[in-house]
Amino acid sequence: MKKIIAINVFVSLLCALLIAYGAWKFLFTDYKPRPQGEVTAIPEGEGWLNLLDEEHAKEWRNITDDAELFEIKDGVLHLFGNSLGKLRYAGYGAQAFSDFELHLEFKVARRTNSGVFLRVQENDPVRRGFEIQVLDDHGSLPSRTGTGSIYDMVCPMYNMAKAAGEWNSYDIRCQGKEIQVTVNGMKVIDTDFSILKKPYGKFSIAYTELPLEGLIAFQDHGGEVWYRNIWIRPLEEVEQE
Repeated sequence: MKKIIAINVFVSLLCALLIAYGAWKFLFTDYKPRPQGEVTAIPEGEGWLNLLDEEHAKEWRNITDDAELFEIKDGVLHLFGNSLGKLRYAGYGAQAFSDFELHLEFKVARRTNSGVFLRVQENDPVRRGFEIQVLDDHGSLPSRTGTGSIYDMVCPMYNMAKAAGEWNSYDIRCQGKEIQVTVNGMKVIDTDFSILKKPYGKFSIAYTELPLEGLIAFQDHGGEVWYRNIWIRPLEEVEQE
């Protein structure tokens, strides 16, 4: 009798686990067909600056402290991912940018969390710039904290992230308070910060009040990530053509 009861308990627990697993898969896995993007080409035309060429590569530095954060080798900026317990930022320190088009490519190691920070104020990179999230979340549903999102503020239409170890591209346009984000060829965000008149998410400042000029920086959140083909074109120069 006790043996039968034990078997029934085991079977019940197994069924419960299977149901829970099925529910988890249903909630957190996207089975429906979704677009598969490809890395976009390096932009061509007048006004583009290669921020990793010989002239510009020397201007990248750790804008947080004196820790050894990254290296630039063979045209690739490699964040080591050693910043466990503290967020650090590799920033391009030679020039602040306001309105611009930006192309870059990145690949992440497994479980990496990083981010492309724009219009960063050097002494306060989290609160006064904004972040386009970089994350190892291939196959996950799009979210406010997933690949291509404006972190904790704007959710992308699709999660276009490729698997860890594969290259992805971001093409980002910032003009005033209007922000567009294209991931692997698919425009997933087209938003206007001017409508964000109250603090939302984790941030204590309304996004309409963010500075309209600042540095470009990459976040070291404790995971390895590589960036290459970082090209930027200030829109002021385009308008003058």
